[in-house]
Amino acid sequence: MKQDLLLAFGQRVKQIRLAKGFSQEALGELAELDRTYVSGIERGKRNVALLNIARLAEALDVPMAHLVSFGEDDD
Repeated sequence: MKQDLLLAFGQRVKQIRLAKGFSQEALGELAELDRTYVSGIERGKRNVALLNIARLAEALDVPMAHLVSFGEDDD
C-alpha cells in the first residue's frame, strides 16, 4: 500500500508538471528541490515530507490537496 501511494503521488506530480510545461529541473528550481529528488518523487521512490509537498504545490501553483487527489480530477 505504501508503495502504491508513493507511486500515485509521483504520477500526480508528473502529470501536473507536464501540464504546466515544466522540466524536472525547472520544477526543482521553483520548489528549491534537487532535480534528482523530483525524479525520485515521480518514480515513487521518495516518501515526501509535508513541507516538500507544500513547496511542490506552490511551485506548480496548485492547492496541496490537488497533489493528493489521485484519479479524482485528472486534468
